[in-house]
Amino acid sequence: MTERTYYAPTGGLPAQTELHTGRAVFTEAYAVIPKGVMSDIVTSYLPFWDKTRLWVLSRPLSGFAETFSQYIMEVQPGGGSDQPEPEADAEGVFFVVEGEITVTLDGAAHTLTPGGYAYLPPASGWTVRNEGKDVARFHWVRKAYDFVEGLDAPDPLFLNEKDIAPTPMPDTGGTWATSRFVDPADLRHDMHVTVVTFEPGGLIPFEETHVMEHGLYVLEGKAVYKLNKDWVEVEAGDYMWLRAFCPQACYAGGPGRFRYLLYKDVNRHMKLGRVF
Repeated sequence: MTERTYYAPTGGLPAQTELHTGRAVFTEAYAVIPKGVMSDIVTSYLPFWDKTRLWVLSRPLSGFAETFSQYIMEVQPGGGSDQPEPEADAEGVFFVVEGEITVTLDGAAHTLTPGGYAYLPPASGWTVRNEGKDVARFHWVRKAYDFVEGLDAPDPLFLNEKDIAPTPMPDTGGTWATSRFVDPADLRHDMHVTVVTFEPGGLIPFEETHVMEHGLYVLEGKAVYKLNKDWVEVEAGDYMWLRAFCPQACYAGGPGRFRYLLYKDVNRHMKLGRVF
């Protein structure tokens, strides 16, 4: 099996001699946050987190993400939190890209290494620490869980992408595949976080236009991505946000694989507004 790689930001600042011109884009339909934007001066800190900083990739905001927030956490050895999640109805997903973290839930400790995935149900009282010798970096996707009468909240999950066989998309010859951590038919889940892989030459062969909101973080490789009306070059370390119904397509020209971490909201009725 081909070795998987996971890009992680390290901070720093561009040199004073570099040009300002870059690839950052923010529109009413999508945003592109290139890896070069993730410098030291745009990091944030959180209450009750020790030896930790983070990059906020998306947050609920008028004209921006509606259903979720996404962080890249950077935790120094010995750091972490015993009070990590302030909102009782928030569910979470971790995806580790560098180092290792230990998540404790119901008295059981789970160590996650690169490719490690955790699903953390709402109000589950988990904690997280970096008990290793190296800096740990991981994605933290947060969403207010959409409870449904008659459905229990999902169970916690601790998995690793390396142990999951990618599911090829139909009629693609395996050039486009998705590594799924959750059964799509499990209606308890109202969000999916997956890893999507394109082999060189693989593509999304039509302009997807659908109700799911997306967050995409490029883990490996490069590609040209269609976002609304624009074709945009992206590479490992870049982040894309796509609002619901934003047309999208992709062409992975190579030379290596193109892989990204994908968020989408799923399995719930559309809430109906009322005008009085």
